[in-house]
Amino acid sequence: MKNSHEKVEKNVGLFMIFTFLAVSIGGLVEITPLFFQKELTTPVDNLKPYTALQMEGRDIYIREGCNNCHSQMIRPFRAETERYGHYSVAGEHVWEHPFLWGSKRTGPDLARVGGRYSDDWHIAHLTDPRSVVPESNMPSYSWLNTDTLDGEMTSKKLETFNWLASNRSHKDENGNAIPLYTQAEIDGAKAAVEGKTEMSALIAYLQSLGHALK
Repeated sequence: MKNSHEKVEKNVGLFMIFTFLAVSIGGLVEITPLFFQKELTTPVDNLKPYTALQMEGRDIYIREGCNNCHSQMIRPFRAETERYGHYSVAGEHVWEHPFLWGSKRTGPDLARVGGRYSDDWHIAHLTDPRSVVPESNMPSYSWLNTDTLDGEMTSKKLETFNWLASNRSHKDENGNAIPLYTQAEIDGAKAAVEGKTEMSALIAYLQSLGHALK
């Protein structure tokens, strides 16, 4: 046995192969069962798909790197729930692609920020953060007030989310997949966002967060 260990440990190539196999098997054992647990794949009752404007706002949120400083995952500890609200559950995120849980909190968690502040507060905060939070180190995003959406790709985004959601547990009583968006919503997506400012889209997204779980 000792000679076998030495042979593996002293052979870099062989050691890498066995390490890869060990990590792969361990990963499959831990991850695979998660795809079959109902509470991890079924949307919570009040979860609603993003509107076309909210979807564009989500992409702006990602583009501007908001998820680098703000998490969207409230952990099940009293210090977290006292400040932010009910801890996050998997059923709130089954339609998220990509997930925006984050891990770093330069700024506060935003999982339940929807409805906590008015639209006017968000406009002021995103335009000049220190006008409402003097100690903030967040940069200004004033250009969002003037940059507008053309909506050219919005319908494609809704179609993509329909496809991504088709393998989730969003099904009718006969087991058929229920699309997140109707064809009418997809066809009207461009008109719903065209000419709107990026600021209004981002705020629409922020205001949508955290309402599903009561």
